[in-house]
Amino acid sequence: MPGLSNIIEEFLKELIEEAEDGIIEIQRNQLAQQFECAPSQINYVLTTRFTPYKGYYVESRRGGGGYIKIVKVEMDRHENINDLIINAIGKSITKNKAYSMIEGLEKEGFITKMEEILMKAAIGDRALQNVKKYRNNLRADILTNMMLVLLKG
Repeated sequence: MPGLSNIIEEFLKELIEEAEDGIIEIQRNQLAQQFECAPSQINYVLTTRFTPYKGYYVESRRGGGGYIKIVKVEMDRHENINDLIINAIGKSITKNKAYSMIEGLEKEGFITKMEEILMKAAIGDRALQNVKKYRNNLRADILTNMMLVLLKG
């Protein structure tokens, strides 16, 4: 049986898919009541499952039941993909966040499974083992360049 976080995630993804523009607005407390959980459980799902690295933008406001806006970023509809990639990765990125971003691209069909494997190998700790001080900065540079080539290509 899937865990509550998985159920909430799937519910939200279905709502997003049904929305014409890929944007949903919901109230945190209503969602928590629907799933009979604490609002903090909703926050957990949002912060771990709906991240920029997975192709989502989340806007949240506390008070008055807590309003949440989730936007699925469609890369093929985004006019300036370079800025999106550069801003999402930034100047430094951890291995886990980078891997999550790459997995999201493969899951959405933007890259192949083999491209996913190669990208992970290129930015993994083993490949960067001789870089001690600025490893996450180098990882961000490599990932940014790979994504720009693959997604613009």
